[in-house]
Amino acid sequence: MEHVAQSPYLRALGDQRPGLHPALRAYFSPVPRGSVGIGEGVFERVGTPRRRLWPVLRMMQGSGAVLAGWHERVPFTIRNRTIAGRAVSVRILHLPGGDWVMKDVVTARPGGRVIDQIGEPTTLAVAFDVAVDEHALALRSRAVGVRIAGIRVRIPRLLAPVVRLRESAEKQAGLQRVELTVDAPLIGRIYEYSGTFAYRVEQEQV
Repeated sequence: MEHVAQSPYLRALGDQRPGLHPALRAYFSPVPRGSVGIGEGVFERVGTPRRRLWPVLRMMQGSGAVLAGWHERVPFTIRNRTIAGRAVSVRILHLPGGDWVMKDVVTARPGGRVIDQIGEPTTLAVAFDVAVDEHALALRSRAVGVRIAGIRVRIPRLLAPVVRLRESAEKQAGLQRVELTVDAPLIGRIYEYSGTFAYRVEQEQV
């Protein structure tokens, strides 16, 4: 049997892995070489209703980091691969005006953490603590960096937004729920998305 590198999420969880819901253990397991993990579902909401933030988000929209505006009932597709021990994901949001693509690459770090590099080229980088919470996977940011005019800048901790991501298994058979929130000091909620999807792993089409 071909050896497949462990996924960064399961590496970060360590001894907490048995507490993760079985469906999530399967989702966060490495995708075998030659295969792709496919999720199909609907985001109930994505973006922010705060119009004054849209110009700022639009600056990062082109790289596939965040989506400007406020959108509801958006169908989406996820395509996951494991490449050299990294979790590589492409999320395609099927908007009325055309598809928008978000790309990210997740790598493991010591101490139960992962680094998520978002956008192509990387526009945002977030260091997360990873834990199991009531059989769900819960991530909370420890540090946030942004690329400005080609220069990477780590946002000071007192000013950095707090990013929380939660992946859980729905009671309805075959569905998973994903919820992300981004909250900035003194401002509050500046970005979010939430939705459900069904997931499968299949052979990559050549």
